[in-house]
Amino acid sequence: MLIKVFGSAVFGVEATTITVEVNMDKGIGYHLVGLPDNAIKESSYRIAAALKNNGYEMPGKKIIINMAPADLRKEGSAYDLTLAIGILVASGQIKTDIYEQYIIMGELSLDGSLQPIRGALPIAIKAKEEGFKGFFLPLENVKEAAIVSGLDVYGVSNVQEVIDFLEGKGMLEPTTVDTRAEFYKTLDFPEFDFSDVKGQESIKRCMEIAAAGGHNIILIGPPGAGKTMLAKRLPSILPPMTLREALETTKIHSVAGKLKEVGLMNQRPFRSPHHTISNVALVGGGSYPQPGEISMAHNGVLFLDELPEFKRDVLEVMRQPLEDREVTISRAKFTVTYPSSFMLVASMNPSPSGFFNDPDAPQTSSPHEMQRYLSKISGPLLDRIDIHIEVTPVPFEKLSDDRKAESSVDIRKRVTSAREIQSKRFEEMEHIHYNAQMSTKHIREHCALDDASKELLKTAMERLNLSARAYDRILKVARTIADLDDAPQVVSGHIAEAIQYRSLDRDGWLG
Repeated sequence: MLIKVFGSAVFGVEATTITVEVNMDKGIGYHLVGLPDNAIKESSYRIAAALKNNGYEMPGKKIIINMAPADLRKEGSAYDLTLAIGILVASGQIKTDIYEQYIIMGELSLDGSLQPIRGALPIAIKAKEEGFKGFFLPLENVKEAAIVSGLDVYGVSNVQEVIDFLEGKGMLEPTTVDTRAEFYKTLDFPEFDFSDVKGQESIKRCMEIAAAGGHNIILIGPPGAGKTMLAKRLPSILPPMTLREALETTKIHSVAGKLKEVGLMNQRPFRSPHHTISNVALVGGGSYPQPGEISMAHNGVLFLDELPEFKRDVLEVMRQPLEDREVTISRAKFTVTYPSSFMLVASMNPSPSGFFNDPDAPQTSSPHEMQRYLSKISGPLLDRIDIHIEVTPVPFEKLSDDRKAESSVDIRKRVTSAREIQSKRFEEMEHIHYNAQMSTKHIREHCALDDASKELLKTAMERLNLSARAYDRILKVARTIADLDDAPQVVSGHIAEAIQYRSLDRDGWLG
């Protein structure tokens, strides 16, 4: 007897429907074909134990299972439930004809209970597109898949529940999630709030500009100046995610298996990898590609603390994703693309000792040691960071001040207003939503300068020996400052403030 059940494979952030053909014939043997990996090949042992422990048996016949399309590599243990149901139907142990209407996915334990899978959201999206009636999956993944409306999503805890439903012996209620209600559950009282930060008004201003235009920023200062504290609070002033951004972000975290009993993500991600991270862990990849930290930070913040401590080649692989806002992983037989539109926030000490030009410092570094330390970060990478700002230690008077600083909620209102101006400006452009994403063509159009501003910028370019890319960055930041002021044109005051935020440009740093 030949029957077909349906599962799904995830490549990148998209799913592909897999047809599992199960054929029973005379003889003995278990043959699994269609490019399965070792985890799928081992499934026969899990399936046999799970069936026996639930009153069924592995048929003593020749079982041939083909996973089509047969030229596509399949990986992971999520096909256990698909294969088990296929074997039961093909051997006549369960009588049902509705199994073809459903996508069935889940990893089996030996007692028949189900373990969570990866990529439930893209699988559910694909199932709806292809006209399937429903989707069976482990209970832990049901909330993320239930975001998709128009598809019956059943969260099950063991194989028996699926069998009973297919045979009409038991009823399951499909899980429904009110996507809009989930999305609009905002946190007006963030865990990390800018009101906790004493002093540092100029740095907070920088953070506000960076958040308003989506600009990358690097903080340079001695230990204990508050660099990490400020960076952790940046997500609290970013505007709320749009529904499209929330779905994109949830999809990536679903593929990476990072969603546990969570529906739609409505908070921007904040990722802070350690400096021992590898290239693959940062940008994604592996023999079976998975999204890296830069994709996990999509629509959020990637914080690299102690930037010069990261291996140079790890930092260099970020250069292209910073420009293109996506990363493409190529292998011999396939290519996957992950979105990676994130805000980069980096921090570093100004010298190996952590102190620079401080007469009271316990130890200082020579200019040569400093230059060697700074050279760990390449010029092209620094060029891609729009704002460079020095963070100085907070004096005691400000630390001991009892007055409450401005809250993140108040700052976020100004940031959101500036982003709304940008959304209107770029509403006809598909891939541009805020100033940091502008191309050279858009910069010329939206950052037109008067004569005084041009002269000021020319002088700065010559004195600081800035690159053409740095020139574009200054104009982008100036446009954001103008948006925060609700000014239609960029004027010399905006340019002057933007130039101040290029303190790491090579010729100006040690001068």
